[in-house]
Amino acid sequence: MINSHLVQTNTRTGMAVRDILSIKRHSAVATFVLMLALVASVLAAGPVVHAQEQKPSSVAAVPTSKPVAKPAVTAEATRVNINTADAKTLAASLKGVGDARAMEIVRHREAYGPFASAEELTEVKGIGKATLEMNLDLITLE
Repeated sequence: MINSHLVQTNTRTGMAVRDILSIKRHSAVATFVLMLALVASVLAAGPVVHAQEQKPSSVAAVPTSKPVAKPAVTAEATRVNINTADAKTLAASLKGVGDARAMEIVRHREAYGPFASAEELTEVKGIGKATLEMNLDLITLE
């Protein structure tokens, strides 16, 4: 049964409230204790989810102690010169290019000279047309 523990908790709480409210004379302390008990039971019960309302839950990110400021990214800042960039920069900037492929790009550039066009990247081992097409807007040859 869905939420059976919540139903039991709410039933017990409701019976306790009925019993306390049925007393004709109660003190201010008893009223305060009753209010605390009600608040505690509502907080402990949590939200009630009905079967038809259940949705897949997503994992919430754990908040950090300090907010991290994200740098403003411009189109110019994301472009990378494949003739001068080191392997680390290439791997960080190009989509589908990891450390090993970035090292291959640098090795190819050192062995054969600078790239004359972005299409020459397909001559590098592990770089195909699909990888080139993903990165055409990021590549410069300046």
